[in-house]
Amino acid sequence: FTEMLSNPKLALVQGTLNMVIKQNVTLSCLSEPGSPPVRYTLFKHNQQVSTLNRSDLTPALFTLTISSASDAGEYKCKAEYNNSSGGKYSNSLNFTFIEPVSKPVLTSPTCQAKKGQNVTLSCFSENGSLPITYLFFRGTQNISPQKTMQKREAAVIFLFINSLSDFGTYKCKARNSFPNNTKYSNGFNFTLAEERSHSQPLIISLGLILLLLIIGFALAIPFFVIPLYKASE
Repeated sequence: FTEMLSNPKLALVQGTLNMVIKQNVTLSCLSEPGSPPVRYTLFKHNQQVSTLNRSDLTPALFTLTISSASDAGEYKCKAEYNNSSGGKYSNSLNFTFIEPVSKPVLTSPTCQAKKGQNVTLSCFSENGSLPITYLFFRGTQNISPQKTMQKREAAVIFLFINSLSDFGTYKCKARNSFPNNTKYSNGFNFTLAEERSHSQPLIISLGLILLLLIIGFALAIPFFVIPLYKASE
């Protein structure tokens, strides 16, 4: 008597559904009830991955080594008897691939600032699975709430330069769901812009007027001064 196979159950034994490079994942597939021997086949997107035969009621264990993002996706297993057609399929497990964030780059449209000026800072990681969370610092002090970006775009904050202490070193950090992987940016410093004196434009204007007077006087000598000198002789 051969007992009819039930739909097998596919379960995660080792690893997580969030896959990372060089991670080992173990899946178990078991049909209960069922009469051994049973052949179990693991599929990814309907493509056969591996086949195991079980002569008892122990589950088939499939171990996968994650080598690239292509290993993510939907997995199912199939249970069948060797001497019969058809078979039963399990539930599916969906794996997603997590890429660690790259070192973020901290930039600003301006490198110079002065007291009383508004400035912006942008932090961006070119690579890494979304969402990515950014946090900004001046020195070791957090200067803004964390910003979680759902799209591949920079996190931006606005700052008001109020005192000389605001000219410290700024940094940002980026992280995502990849475990134990937080990356810090380069340091960024604003330089103090030289403030022009209010009297400087006036001095320049007076200098130009004086120069024009001297040039005008030099041009007038041939027409007025020399004729007057000859007339007096």
